[in-house]
Amino acid sequence: MLRVLTVLIALLAVAPAPAAERLQSAAAERLDWGRMPLPSLDGGTLAPDSLKGKVVLVVNTASFCGYTYQYKALEALSARYRDKGLVVLGVPSNDFGGQEPEGNAKIKDFCEATFGVDFPMLAKQTVRGKEAHPFFAWAQAQKAGEPRWNFYKYLVGRDGSLVGWYPSTAEPDDAKVTQAIETALAVP
Repeated sequence: MLRVLTVLIALLAVAPAPAAERLQSAAAERLDWGRMPLPSLDGGTLAPDSLKGKVVLVVNTASFCGYTYQYKALEALSARYRDKGLVVLGVPSNDFGGQEPEGNAKIKDFCEATFGVDFPMLAKQTVRGKEAHPFFAWAQAQKAGEPRWNFYKYLVGRDGSLVGWYPSTAEPDDAKVTQAIETALAVP
């Protein structure tokens, strides 16, 4: 009797959810850029349409971090794949070691003058905890977790699904990152 009950419970646990329930769950996981606050580093607002239907690599950044040199590779990545549909989106944050203490204007000047950054960047944000920008709360809900340090990377597909995430130690031009980008770009 116990064996039969165990088998029934196991079957119920692996049985597929009803189609409507699966569709709602899948839709809930998709990111809607139109519902995200997108204050840009220059004081305006980044247009959600500039991200919709694009593959987006979101990176929390800092100007005084041991990984700050990655800006150069992020800019190269942006230039390499921009015309194919990739948007690199920088999100400055002071959440780790106080490594982004400056205001938005100084961050913008530093990124442009030092690394020639031309990709869009949001205004400085909180990326961890209860006050985290909604993108990072969404990524955490997708089981990607919070950024563990500056230059943590999240890859979002054209359909708004979370494709992958990469630690600070993963260089932007690492084969794992570029292969994931190319795979995501190949999906219409």
